[in-house]
Amino acid sequence: MNTPSTRIFASLASFLMVLGLLAVLIVHVSNLVRHQHYWSELVTPGLRYMADNQALLNSVTVSSLSVAASHQENIEPLTRTRLKLGQVVFTDDDGLYRSYVSLNEELLLELESDQSGRGIYELYVWIVYQLLADSLVDKQMLADKLSAWQVEMQRVESVDFLQSQAALDSLAEVGHYLLVSKQSVSALLKSPEGQVYRLDFKAPYSSFSWPVVALLLLGALASIYGMVVLFVQIYERKLRSLETVAARIARGELDARVKDSDQSNEAMARLSRAFNAMAEHIQRLMFVQKEMIHAVSHELRTPVARIRFGVQMIEDCPNEDALQKQLTGIDSDIQELDELIDEILTYARLEQGGPILSFHDANLFEIVDQVVSEQRVGKPDMDISAQLESNDDAWRQTEVEERYIHRSIQNLVGNATRYAKGRVKVSCVCDADTCRVDVEDDGPGILEDQWESVFTPFARLDDSRTRSSGGYGLGLSIVRRILYWHGGQAFLGRSETLGGAKFSLVWPRLQRDAEALSEQRQA
Repeated sequence: MNTPSTRIFASLASFLMVLGLLAVLIVHVSNLVRHQHYWSELVTPGLRYMADNQALLNSVTVSSLSVAASHQENIEPLTRTRLKLGQVVFTDDDGLYRSYVSLNEELLLELESDQSGRGIYELYVWIVYQLLADSLVDKQMLADKLSAWQVEMQRVESVDFLQSQAALDSLAEVGHYLLVSKQSVSALLKSPEGQVYRLDFKAPYSSFSWPVVALLLLGALASIYGMVVLFVQIYERKLRSLETVAARIARGELDARVKDSDQSNEAMARLSRAFNAMAEHIQRLMFVQKEMIHAVSHELRTPVARIRFGVQMIEDCPNEDALQKQLTGIDSDIQELDELIDEILTYARLEQGGPILSFHDANLFEIVDQVVSEQRVGKPDMDISAQLESNDDAWRQTEVEERYIHRSIQNLVGNATRYAKGRVKVSCVCDADTCRVDVEDDGPGILEDQWESVFTPFARLDDSRTRSSGGYGLGLSIVRRILYWHGGQAFLGRSETLGGAKFSLVWPRLQRDAEALSEQRQA
């Protein structure tokens, strides 16, 4: 289901998926950097202290600390360069942490540790234990120095809180005990004087970081906001173009239209087409109104002039017969005015948005028979026949506004009788989907280049179809508008059997089919 909401949802879902993958990548890269920085910052002071006090290397008891040749094959070139610059280098080799510092051009100090960092913590414990063993060391100065290494040292009055016998034994035998957990790292050291000190290292490394999470959330919200702004701007830009065109139309530029260039946005494309259709309809209505005013003023002049002339002639009538003749002529002119006004009002009602049609089932064949019977009475010397075809009697029923369909067929048959030489044929065919009525005559016909213009309001053609044949040039326009509001069409062709004109009416048999057809036309 390809709807605007579906496309927007799919776009947002795709965007969020990409955003999620990007967030995972950012977290991964961020954790790599944070991991490297954390352990490098932790191990640097200890290794630097041992490099600066190489005399301690002879007595070191930390198994993970060793002196190695500086030309090891497993050391990368970049690491060698950093070592030459005197830097402490931390590497993570498949979960085995190695830290290096250069002692001289040929030797370097190497420290290994598992992922818990126990080897690094053991080095600090040994260094502090050696410093505590020196009776000349100022304990406060030592604490300040360790604080710079991000290690807090404080004296412990009692070790009764230790519940592990192994911890007590280790403290008694080797003088120190290291406790490493996921939440904290601490150590207890016992000085030669018997005093117990506690070392608290900074919190162990955690891949979860509130600052990183907060930045990711802010970035996600900003990205989503940007995506929403992008969607809104797309619609807002189109609405602004609609606003501009509407303002131009309000200023009188009736030919202004919205450019329907963005076919990817179906909703706005439909809105543009509907707006342009409305503008086209307004422009056509204004044109029709202008033409109608001009044509009506022209059509009214003749009967009004005849009525005025007839009134003047009444004064000079010599007898009753002449008077009655003038009165009959005036009555005929008034009837002509009445018919003209009815035609104009009907056309205006159909043109300006359509009448309120009440569709209901009607037998089309009965309507055609009625029209043919009426015309036979008015034209007894004319051969007017009806040819009705239907494969199913139920298909004769069609949803129409019976009064208007009757009038449209009546207009066509009446028009045909005015120009036919002696024969008019009305054909009616119905099937499951459509109804079709054809009205043919044996008259002179209409030139093909004039087939469309005959439906123009107040249009009259030259040659055989002149003013002398009667009419006001609105009948065919009314027919076309009636068919339009029934979801159908009226068109003109040439009769193959009679040789004259052939007018055809086609519309959906059911009005729900007309509504579907109307939606397809708008799309």
